[in-house]
Amino acid sequence: MSIRTTLKGLVALNEASRPWHLPVTAGVTIGAPAVIGALTGTFNDAMIASLGAMVFLYMSPNRTTSRMLTMILCTFGFMACLTVATLAAAVPGLAPVGLFLIALTVIVITRYYRLPPPGSFFFILSSCVAMAMPFEFAAIPMRVGLIALGGLWAVLMAFIYSLCTGAHKTTSIPLEVDPRVNAILLEALFLSICISGAYAFALSLDLDNPYWVPISCAAILQGATFRMVWHRNIHRIVGTSIGMLLASFIFAFHPSPIVLALWICVLQTIVEVLIVKNYGLAVIFITPLTVIMAEITSSGMDASVLLEHRMIDIVLGSVIGFVAGAIFHRTGLFRSLEQKMDERSRLSELLFSRTHESNHSDQ
Repeated sequence: MSIRTTLKGLVALNEASRPWHLPVTAGVTIGAPAVIGALTGTFNDAMIASLGAMVFLYMSPNRTTSRMLTMILCTFGFMACLTVATLAAAVPGLAPVGLFLIALTVIVITRYYRLPPPGSFFFILSSCVAMAMPFEFAAIPMRVGLIALGGLWAVLMAFIYSLCTGAHKTTSIPLEVDPRVNAILLEALFLSICISGAYAFALSLDLDNPYWVPISCAAILQGATFRMVWHRNIHRIVGTSIGMLLASFIFAFHPSPIVLALWICVLQTIVEVLIVKNYGLAVIFITPLTVIMAEITSSGMDASVLLEHRMIDIVLGSVIGFVAGAIFHRTGLFRSLEQKMDERSRLSELLFSRTHESNHSDQ
C-alpha cells in the first residue's frame, strides 16, 4: 500500500451521515445531567449520571420497543460494570483482574448479539473510570443509582425521540446472533487479556492517570480489520494531540461548572456528527469531552496537570492496542485455533448423537 493511499484513507470523509436532530438530541441527553448538577452544586456527582446517559448512544435503528429493551439492558450492564469495577479497585492488585472479567463478559455479549458500535467500548470506559474513583464502600449505592438515573433519563429521551421520528411505525428488524461462538470466545479472551494487561502495565509504571491506557487500547481494538486498527492508532494519537490544544483553550479561562456542562452538550453533538465521517476528527473533540467528564471527576487533579500527562497514556495505550491488533488480524493463530475448536465441537456432537442413538436402540 502506497503512502499516498494510506494518507488518503486517513483523511477521507465517509459518505455516511445522520439527521441533524440525532446528534443534537444526544448532546442534550448526555449534557443535561451535568447542567442540572452545575445548577444545584453537585457537578461531580452529576458527571456519573452523564456517564450513564451515554446509554443513549446504544439506541438501535429498530422499532421503539426494541430500542427501549436494548437501552434498558445496557443500563443494567453499566450498573453491573461500575459495581464490579469499584469493588475490584478496593483490593490492591485486583483491579486488572476485575477489568479482565468485565471486558471478557461485555465483549462476548456484545459480539454474540451483534451490538453495533460503540459495542463494548463504553462499558469498558465506565469501568476504568469507576476504578479511578476514590473508594468509598458507602458511596457505591449512590454511584450505581446515579448511573441508573442517567440511563433511565437516556431511555426516556430515546422514547420521546423515537415517537417524534416515527420509529414505532417502522418494520421490526429481527434479532440476529453470531453463531461463531468459538471465534467470539477466542477474540474476547485475547482482547480482555490485552486491555487488562495494559492497565496492569500502566499501574506498574505508577502513571498519574493509568486508566487512559486501557481505554485507548480498547478504542484501538474496536477496529474490525488491521487497516482500521492502524488508522485508529494514527487518528487517536494525532487527534488527541490537537484535542489537547482545544482542551487547554477551554480550561485557560477557568470555566465554571455550568460552562463546562454546556461544553459537554456542544462537544458531544459535534462528536456524533463527525464520528461517522472520520474517527480522527471526532477524537479532536472527544479529548476535551473526556477530560471534563472523566478526569476532573475521578481524580480531582488540576486540569492543566492532567493535560500534560495524558499524551503519554494515550500513546502507550495506542501502541499496545496496535501491537495486539497486529497479532490478532495479521497472524493465522486465532483462525487455526478456531478451526480446531470447531472440529472438536463437531466430533463431540457426533459422539453424543451416536451415544444417544445407541441408548435409544437398547431401550
